[in-house]
Amino acid sequence: MTRDVLIRISGLQALDGETHDVEIITTGDYFFKNGKHYVIYDEVMEGLEGSVHNTVKITRNRMDIQKKGAIGSHMVFELDKKSQTRYATPLGDMIVDFTTTRIDLDEQEDNIKVLVDYSLGINYQHISDNSIMMDISSRQKTQLRLRK
Repeated sequence: MTRDVLIRISGLQALDGETHDVEIITTGDYFFKNGKHYVIYDEVMEGLEGSVHNTVKITRNRMDIQKKGAIGSHMVFELDKKSQTRYATPLGDMIVDFTTTRIDLDEQEDNIKVLVDYSLGINYQHISDNSIMMDISSRQKTQLRLRK
């Protein structure tokens, strides 16, 4: 995998029988160190001034996402474990917890895909069941296709 990557992040949220999905595509940096995949990228969030700097660390049973900037948090998704973090936004802080039920990691020469299923709680109340999928590809070998 090259350092210069294209990152596609898809999220699905199931809440009260309805599903909502979101997808972003951005560029970033990738490297592999001490048995861990690292992905670094910046994200502009609608309605917020400034950007969010993201550092993602991926192993077979764990994904850490550290956000700094307009939003701040350190989210830990570890298989069959519950974790908790303070999610800082311009509108105030929330206590967020994650119970991770699945992590699938597919490693190829020029592509890494990780899928995480988790339950989300905010301020100690269950909110939704979610999935996040990250598809990281070497930028020069990526074939980007738009879905209908």
